[in-house]
Amino acid sequence: MFTVHEHRLNLLLVPRMHERYRYQWVLPGGPVQLEEDLEECARRELEEQTGICGVYLEQLYTFGRVSRDPGGRIVSVAYYALMPPDKIVLRQPAETQGAEWFSFSALPVLLFDQQEIVATAHRRLATKLDYSTLVFQLVPEKFTLGDLQEVHEIILGTDLDKRNFRRQVLALGKIEDTREMRRDGRSRPARLYRVKHSGPVDIVR
Repeated sequence: MFTVHEHRLNLLLVPRMHERYRYQWVLPGGPVQLEEDLEECARRELEEQTGICGVYLEQLYTFGRVSRDPGGRIVSVAYYALMPPDKIVLRQPAETQGAEWFSFSALPVLLFDQQEIVATAHRRLATKLDYSTLVFQLVPEKFTLGDLQEVHEIILGTDLDKRNFRRQVLALGKIEDTREMRRDGRSRPARLYRVKHSGPVDIVR
């Protein structure tokens, strides 16, 4: 689960007691039940462990290296989820207290190959920024073009040319002017935009 908040990319982790490694931070997840689909399992585990539901979710990759878990033969189907910063609320059940957001640049040591899973998810996220509308899953309902550019720069880890970025975004035809303005501090008021048709992520290139 990724979000962009307070000018940084954040990842959601949950604490878990491990019989050999004791207390450790891990990705939300768990075993699939016989009567449920994979995505149903991913959504159920996320809600049970963090209280979060109704977010964008996409299958990432299947991790099945024989030596990935010393406790036995485990195959994991990983998903990544995205949450806009204005919806960051952890509605945790009493038995699953402890889920926390961590800065992507300062993650704790994760169990087994979960660091590899996180790195794979980040690469997918960065790649899809170039040819899809995925970025709109990481901004609030109303946003400035500066907000949108900041999300791109945080995920990509590089600065983008302001004029070229704005021209490319507006040329996509996916957002519309709300006719509202926002002022941050002493800066000039900035136009607020919104997605024309909220829904599934579109391929744009």
